[in-house]
Amino acid sequence: MKLQEVIDKYALLGYRFLMISDHDYLTSQEELNRSDSGGMLLIPGNEISRNGPHLLHVNARSSVKATENRQEVIDRINTDGGLAIVNHPNLYKDFNYCPQHNIDTWQGFAGIEIFNGTSHSLSGSAYATDRWDMVLAERKKIWGFAVDDSHDESEIGRGWVTAYVQDLSAEAIVQSLKKGRFYSSTGVVIKNIEVGSDYIKIETENAKKIVAVVDYNFRIKEVSGKTIRLDFDGTLPETERFQASCHRDGKARYIRFECWGKPEQFAWTQPFFIRE
Repeated sequence: MKLQEVIDKYALLGYRFLMISDHDYLTSQEELNRSDSGGMLLIPGNEISRNGPHLLHVNARSSVKATENRQEVIDRINTDGGLAIVNHPNLYKDFNYCPQHNIDTWQGFAGIEIFNGTSHSLSGSAYATDRWDMVLAERKKIWGFAVDDSHDESEIGRGWVTAYVQDLSAEAIVQSLKKGRFYSSTGVVIKNIEVGSDYIKIETENAKKIVAVVDYNFRIKEVSGKTIRLDFDGTLPETERFQASCHRDGKARYIRFECWGKPEQFAWTQPFFIRE
């Protein structure tokens, strides 16, 4: 598909902002400015692909060389003022497109794709919350992103993020994504996230079930319906099963929520970290 055709498809779906990338090709701001945005904010990008696991360069101002040293690539993305995201870690038949060791040791990237739409058309898994939980349980703060990674028209609109911003600008969007002020979705809409000193409340428009999980995807509460409220004292869950399967000290490092709707429709909050 041509660039303008892609933009038009997303505009028809009601998107407010769109980052467009291709493999080792910088979709520049100059190129985007020559296009009809359809009322959307268009953000330049590049999917750095050669010589190693793929990294998404969001809000790319210049082309970053795809060297084998991916930490160097991440550092250059940050120097450029952009945002680095690890792409489709569970892609292909070994479910290991990006080895977990890399995700554990790389520094300075914003997060990983916990949903990658094009992966539904390939071997492996489109989902990577397992990878996310393994990192979060070791107190590494990274965010979870849902994306299309569309390669043709049939893959448009499979996954997206909803960001909380004061103004619709590339700088505001990037800051929101860097700080985790967004949720990821494949169809469920989160209306409100309320956090108190001893509770978290999530309200959605269309969830049929909401699950609260802590370290290593350990479920601590699930409810049927559109809303969940989790009350806690800061030391949950402290159960024998949690100690045996997660942490011997019995203390969770984070809480996150998965909102389930119709088949293949989810929303994922970002993690809420529990103070040590």
